[in-house]
Amino acid sequence: MTFVIIFSNYQANYQILTGGAINRKLFLSLFLVLFGISSHAQAARPTPFATTNQNPLIAIYGLPAADSSEILPAQETEVQLRSDIANSCSISSANDEDIVLDGETYRTRLRLKRGIGHNLEVGIELPYISHTGGFLDGFIDNWHTSFGFPEGERNNLDRDQLNYSYTRSTTQIDLHRNEAGFGDISLTGGWQIKNTENTALALRTSLKVPTGDADKLTGSGGSDLAIWISGSQTTPKSDISGFAAIGGLWLGEGDVLAKQQNKIVAFGTLGASWQAYRQLALKVQCDGHTAFYHDSSLRELGESAQLIIGGTVDISSETSLDLAISEDIYVDSAPDVTFHLALTTRF
Repeated sequence: MTFVIIFSNYQANYQILTGGAINRKLFLSLFLVLFGISSHAQAARPTPFATTNQNPLIAIYGLPAADSSEILPAQETEVQLRSDIANSCSISSANDEDIVLDGETYRTRLRLKRGIGHNLEVGIELPYISHTGGFLDGFIDNWHTSFGFPEGERNNLDRDQLNYSYTRSTTQIDLHRNEAGFGDISLTGGWQIKNTENTALALRTSLKVPTGDADKLTGSGGSDLAIWISGSQTTPKSDISGFAAIGGLWLGEGDVLAKQQNKIVAFGTLGASWQAYRQLALKVQCDGHTAFYHDSSLRELGESAQLIIGGTVDISSETSLDLAISEDIYVDSAPDVTFHLALTTRF
């Protein structure tokens, strides 16, 4: 198989359906052109990438990844170790607000899930978070220079520094030194609504409890409850399948910008998977959510949309590896770039 990968990045002004011009940086992404395939692999049930918005002021809450539309069979266990490296670089001011998000955040999660009965599943997620100045600024700068991509605010900031700060009349967030620690633990559950040959629907829920530290931005200081539906659709004898999720997140009273915190956030995922080979699926998905904070004109605190592109390699019948990269298609609402890796095995 021969393939060609073409990346392009450009600025576009356009009108959204509700009216109003929004200037968004579109990272358009990945084109793969395949030649010489004599037969197609049957599409397996698609699973979304297990990543969310890694904005350091958003990821402290219980925003869940879409997760699979299939509940684990009874007595089957799944273990997933996943890591996200997020590089942020944004400076914004509006009215009496000023925000700087410049740094890198590493989030590593260990997730355990088990089928416990007929169409039921329980699980737990244990996160470890590290905020640092990082090492990717030089690489990203060189990438932008080589391909003529815009630098944004990067020319105005020192490389590999950590500065997560927010000021509104007074300084409310001020993180300049490296911090690390365990984050907020999440308890998860799932129930299979439907599972036919081509369609699957699962009702999922998660409860995030405040075991992290709000002062270090490793937690929010409150408990959050999420409920959502994950679905997938395959087509017989086709190598293309789709997946989606939609749900709501109820935020408990936290310690980070508490006076501006919203109580309810809606979120969703829409994506497609292409079974290029029997052991390789290429996937693209778009994640979005409404604002976690109110009374703010800053995109960093508002609604978000990000594009995630990558693939899943089946190492064996029980083990798979996800590799993906995400970009903030609604500029500054998510990190400039996030690298995602997840290793999953079942037994």
